[in-house]
Amino acid sequence: MTNWRPDLTGSGPLYQRLADSIEADIDRGIIGAGAKLPPQRDLAYDIGATVGTVGRAYQLLRERGLVSGEVGRGTFVLAQHAEGKPELHAPDIGMEGTRGVDVPRGKLRFDSTAAPDVGQGAIVADVLSRAAQDYPHEISSYTRDFPDRWHEAGARWLSRNAFAPTADAVVPTLGTHAAVMAAIAALTTPGDYVAFEHLTYSQISRSAGLIGRRVALVASDDEGIDPADFERVCAQKHPRMIFLMPTAQNPTLVTLSASRREAVARIAREYNVVLIEDDLYGHLTDDPTPLLAEYAPERTIVAGGLSKSVAAGIRGGWLACPPAYRHRIRVAHKMITGGMPFLLAEVNSRLVLSGQAAQIRMSAIAEIQARIAIVRDTLAGFSFKSHDNVPFVWLTLPDPWLSGTFKNACLEHGVLIDDEDEFKAGRSEQVFHGVRFGISQPRHHRDVAEGVAVIRRLLDEGRAGYDSFS
Repeated sequence: MTNWRPDLTGSGPLYQRLADSIEADIDRGIIGAGAKLPPQRDLAYDIGATVGTVGRAYQLLRERGLVSGEVGRGTFVLAQHAEGKPELHAPDIGMEGTRGVDVPRGKLRFDSTAAPDVGQGAIVADVLSRAAQDYPHEISSYTRDFPDRWHEAGARWLSRNAFAPTADAVVPTLGTHAAVMAAIAALTTPGDYVAFEHLTYSQISRSAGLIGRRVALVASDDEGIDPADFERVCAQKHPRMIFLMPTAQNPTLVTLSASRREAVARIAREYNVVLIEDDLYGHLTDDPTPLLAEYAPERTIVAGGLSKSVAAGIRGGWLACPPAYRHRIRVAHKMITGGMPFLLAEVNSRLVLSGQAAQIRMSAIAEIQARIAIVRDTLAGFSFKSHDNVPFVWLTLPDPWLSGTFKNACLEHGVLIDDEDEFKAGRSEQVFHGVRFGISQPRHHRDVAEGVAVIRRLLDEGRAGYDSFS
């Protein structure tokens, strides 16, 4: 590359123009796969810039997935496929994030936030039996037609505050996760960027990677996603979508203010980005903040379901979307999941339309509140975030604890929790020194108290109470 010079014409910061020029030459094949970019000091001299400016440009290229840096060797261009985007490699799926595929036995499950057991099994069993008796033929066959009541149930369940989707905007899905993935599969193509916060429900970003989408990370602060950084990512990486949990965000429990929602909607409209609003935990809260969909209805997909407030095992989910997206998303959902099973869809719709789902939700909230009270009492004096109605806690670790070390310490003392890496949507250098633990899965209050007491004891003792020589 001794004769190569970047084209720095145009407007904008020099580091951004430099990164854009290198990306354009990679796309055109001028800079080939495996090529070593000029050393930062040499390129800085050639273009009359500072080493810091070139370093920022190279960092942008790394964020875009175009180059990799090797300490002591330099910066190299990654392999490209025919369309000029980085060659896509299947990620390692041996681990479900930082969790093992199989759950260790004999441990207290503080690593799940499914709805607590409030006796809904008996209600579901009754509804299930009656549905099987009423529709034996449909159960024996594949589902090809969705009855209106399934859409009406979704419209009712997804309605919150002033957001009230019509039945013809709803797609029944196999849970909220499947709803989001169907939207990503339908409205993006392999190689497209989907934006995520650094910490989020990372199962979506990992699943998106499995189907060839790239991840763009957007910064957040104590008030949620940073609109300015979202705009920067939109200008630099042109994501097609962004996945957000504006209310009771998982794992940080931040609820995005109305002003930030309005700013996100404005930026998404300006850069033609589709908004995916996961409102799964929002339905447990009584937060009055308007949904993102109220600010940008023409580009927002709202997803929700029954897993956190009614029952996770019945895979009830729906999404509401602009009419132009509905058919594509429904087809994508069928392709990804194999199709909706009649029995589950019917049970879920009956639970919602009968009002039983709402009743179970109220019982679940009461149970969550009792368990959160145990946490607040036991962990008094430590820094953590909680919500009366939401079944998890975001705990900020005191020095000298590291997130992964604290998780391992809890495991050795019989409690399964999640470290911060479980929620990182991509390779992030940010360190949050936090862990998340859920309180809905232990069977009894005494089990909740026992698990939280373990966490408290480890916090009190510090690293002196735990060491690993393995």
